[in-house]
Amino acid sequence: MGMKRKQLVARVVMIVILTLLALVYIYPVFLMFMNSFKPFGEIVLDPIAFPKAPTFENITYVIDKIKYGKLFMNNMLITVIGLAGIVAFSSIAAYILDRRRTRYTAFIHAFIITPMLIPFQTIMITLLKAMNVLHLDQSRVGLGIQYWGFGIPMATFIIYNFMKTIPKEIDESAHIDGASTLKTFTAVIFPLLKSVIVTVVVLDVMWIWNDFLLPLLMVNSSNETKTLVLASYTFVGQMNTKWQYAMASMSLTVLPSIIVFILLQKYIVEGVVAGAVKG
Repeated sequence: MGMKRKQLVARVVMIVILTLLALVYIYPVFLMFMNSFKPFGEIVLDPIAFPKAPTFENITYVIDKIKYGKLFMNNMLITVIGLAGIVAFSSIAAYILDRRRTRYTAFIHAFIITPMLIPFQTIMITLLKAMNVLHLDQSRVGLGIQYWGFGIPMATFIIYNFMKTIPKEIDESAHIDGASTLKTFTAVIFPLLKSVIVTVVVLDVMWIWNDFLLPLLMVNSSNETKTLVLASYTFVGQMNTKWQYAMASMSLTVLPSIIVFILLQKYIVEGVVAGAVKG
């Protein structure tokens, strides 16, 4: 009885701690959304107070000013291109590395995931020069392709660990039925990766959609290629910041990725934990 009581107390304490931590992280986001409906004067006087008379004027102004629909499609194009390459190449790499192990496999695996340890700031100038030579700078498609190099290492690491949970007998059965390696992967194995693929997609959507530094370097010279995050930054100046529009713009920017996360968050735990526990 005493042990059960201790476990109950420990669980309650853990829930309280996690709740407090969640509130610490959620509160700034809540303030951002709340201040999106306040005029400039109210934000300056008391940024943590509820709006006295909520207004949608900030939202409508920002949508018109930054051409939200155009920039939303820019974000969508860049994110889709980035996700397509990351999912395709990382899942194929993880499959080959797990199923065809040789004396070189460990080296290749380490070579693929090592870029996770390299800070972006150390290669950004070289990357900018390389993209300029390849005529991929100031291009939405070029920016989407660049995310492949930064996203594939982590995605391969996650999918590779999950791949270990899929019995190799499934591959053998498919081969006996006459399926090629490519057919086995696309028709048999890839559907089994659903939970971990959704995990990768959710994590990378949050990253690519809200990324600031890489778009700043690559697509900042033209309003036709800018992303929503870059547009939000235009309301922040060195001498003067239009906080009401900045808050509204940032809210409109992060809202789509938050919705994706809320709808698919359960797959993050399923995908990561499955490989960690069973692998």
